[in-house]
Parts: sequence; structure tokens; C-alpha cells
Amino acid sequence: MTLSDEMLNKGNWAVVGASDKHDTYGYKLYEKLKNYEYNTYPVNPNCDSVDEDPTYPSLTDIDGEVDVVNFVVNPSIGIEVLKECIELGIENIWLQPGTRSEEIHNLAKKNDINVVNSCVLVEL
Repeated sequence: MTLSDEMLNKGNWAVVGASDKHDTYGYKLYEKLKNYEYNTYPVNPNCDSVDEDPTYPSLTDIDGEVDVVNFVVNPSIGIEVLKECIELGIENIWLQPGTRSEEIHNLAKKNDINVVNSCVLVEL
């Protein structure tokens, strides 16, 4: 089983960069995961809700368990999100196209974080 398959078998996902704008990947990814019946948390400090689901300003604000964090943000924001994942003990991150950087990969590797570089829309 591939690492992406292992992550897709996990039920609790946070989408950092989830958006209420229907033409964005932040919206499309959030909706796709919900449609596939994942327990999905939208994370965006600049948005109140996504399809009437309240958003969380950060990963720290989520009350439930998070198995995988799906990054839909610029790498300069993503590095801070990764630091939050490390603090919270989240071991799995999924980097969408446009979210990746050498700095993120190096920090993830140094902290034994599993990384998938792919598009959830394609994988599902």
C-alpha cells in the first residue's frame, strides 16, 4: 500500500486554506473530501464558513482528532502550518501542487512527518 493510500484510509482531515469561494481549490478539495464522507475540518482564519460549516482559525482550534492535514496554502504560510502540526503531534501532511517547498520537506523529514505530494482531487 502506498503512503497516499494509507492517508486516504484515515478518516479525519483538516483542509488548511479551505475557502467559501466555489472556484478555488480550497473549496473544491474541502467539498470532495466531504462528499467522500471524510470527517473534514475547514481551516482558514479569513473565512467564517464553508458551505455553512464553521471554519477554524488554526489547527489548534479544532476540538476533534486530525489524522491528515491537506495544505492548500502558499509555502510561506505552509511552513508555519507544518510547525503547528509538529506541536500538535500530527504525523501526516498532504501537499497540493503549489504548496510545496524544500524548507517544508526538510522540516517534515527532520520531524518524521509523512508527506504526500499529490492532488487529492486526482487521487480520489
